Amino acid sequence: MSLTSLIEGVAAHQPRVLSHHELARASVLVAITDQQDPEVILTLRSSQMPTHKGEVAFPGGKAEAGDFDVIATALREAHEEVGLDPKQVRVVGPLDEVISRFGFLVTPILGIVPADIELNTDSREIEGIFRVPLSFFLDGQPDQIDHFGSFRGPRWYFQGYTIWGLTAMMLAELLNRFYDADLELHLGDMSERIQK
Repeated sequence: MSLTSLIEGVAAHQPRVLSHHELARASVLVAITDQQDPEVILTLRSSQMPTHKGEVAFPGGKAEAGDFDVIATALREAHEEVGLDPKQVRVVGPLDEVISRFGFLVTPILGIVPADIELNTDSREIEGIFRVPLSFFLDGQPDQIDHFGSFRGPRWYFQGYTIWGLTAMMLAELLNRFYDADLELHLGDMSERIQK
């Protein structure tokens, strides 16, 4: 499985930009390890968090005033949450914007990190860190397809973790677009996902 084609594909990609300027901005780091069988780094959010509590997520969070751009937000949040040194991230670029059910306009940022990267869960925001080989998503089928309004997307179970919702949607978009996966995904009107 080639990381080169992913990197080249993302570098040439014109990401989807949504026009919901009234929404608060957030970024996540889609960190993938540089190795023969690349792995994506995911976190289990603390059950004490105000949003997405106890859920699997990419490292990331809300933009702050001091952040230069969406990339700076993703790198800062990944450093705060899992101790990932921004100098160890080869930033490839942004992926397609999405809207979370909590009303955030989220930009995923693809970054390549060393396979032997050491991370920590000292943050109060994170209960665990784990890695999933991209081949796990590409070689098998999702465990189920979730339906929320007009949205349909995959859900996976991996070693006791549930990968679903916004995280699964961003993963499925990446795999469909850059690895020609054929995962069932229908975004519908993302605005309708926002909880009132």
